[in-house]
Amino acid sequence: MERLVKWVRRHRWTVDLPLYGVFLFLAPNWVGPGPYVVRAIPMLFLLPLLLRRRFPRTVAVLIIAGAAVVYFNDIWAYDRGRTELAMAVVLFTLVKLGQRRFAAVIAVAIFVLGWQWGFLYGSDTDNPTATIVGIWPLHIAAWALGEFFRTKEQLTAEEEKLGDAQTRAAVAEERTRIARELHDVLAHSMSVIVLNAEGAKLARHRDPAAVDRTLDTIVHTGRDALAELRRLLEVLHAGQAARSPQPTLAELRGLVEQSGRDVTLDVTGDPGVLPASAALQAYRIVQEALTNMIKHAPADATGRVAVAFEPPEVRIEVTNTGGHAPPAPALPSSGRGLAGMRQRVEMYHGELATGPLPDGGYRVAASLVVGS
Repeated sequence: MERLVKWVRRHRWTVDLPLYGVFLFLAPNWVGPGPYVVRAIPMLFLLPLLLRRRFPRTVAVLIIAGAAVVYFNDIWAYDRGRTELAMAVVLFTLVKLGQRRFAAVIAVAIFVLGWQWGFLYGSDTDNPTATIVGIWPLHIAAWALGEFFRTKEQLTAEEEKLGDAQTRAAVAEERTRIARELHDVLAHSMSVIVLNAEGAKLARHRDPAAVDRTLDTIVHTGRDALAELRRLLEVLHAGQAARSPQPTLAELRGLVEQSGRDVTLDVTGDPGVLPASAALQAYRIVQEALTNMIKHAPADATGRVAVAFEPPEVRIEVTNTGGHAPPAPALPSSGRGLAGMRQRVEMYHGELATGPLPDGGYRVAASLVVGS
């Protein structure tokens, strides 16, 4: 059935077949004075209707001209039903295509032809006025139907545009989300790997055991980064169904240990009440804050991560001291870290506060509203 509907939409002329059947069998061409061939000539005037969608104005003029010829001929004049129906069809077509001004001109021509027929042949009827006026509802209905179908097509087109816009917005939002995830994964993991590699290089002569521990950290960090990147690539290829599982607050301890810095973790409340999506945002906020610490804080700076579940909010605070060691070589920065945290907080109608501390350290404080 769906294939049939699609085929009919591609071949609109098939919709007109019942209409052509009405034109063919509509009286009075079957009976009357004179040869049948002569009486059937008005049907030839209707042939332009086959092209009414492609050339609506030309067809309308030809149909009006044919109607005028029919109404001035004594043999054909009583073929009024077929002629009026043909004029109503072209009027409908013009209005449906939005050509209202030209349709109004055709409507005036139809009105004039109706009075002309009434003046010449209406006296043969019982009520000439009713004969003339009685045909008007047909043309009024044709105009109204044209307006109806035009409005319907416009609404359908607008709905399709809206659907396309929503699809594009969803795709853009998904790309932004994945780009943000990639930034967080790569920025944190690469910062840990680079700084640990530099530390191992400096300690390789005086503390070989520390080098081994540092290399282990690099290996684990690299593996974790590859696993998260693989998960994100699966999302890109498979869509919504591939989103499983994402990092949660239960993995914060491993994230803190992975940083290679002296960072304490303090979690209060019940993390089990947190929705999975909110848990991911909280995890990423902590990850980005630790990444900033790794990039910018001196090597001897200490840090603290505090996550408090206080329904309906989750409060996150990541701080680090100023330290006294000389600053490490600056690592490249995308400048998207704070912007990404702000976007995550806005998703849950929370607040974000960042800034330096009096001792030279830095503080990131965020809140997520996860329930009422």
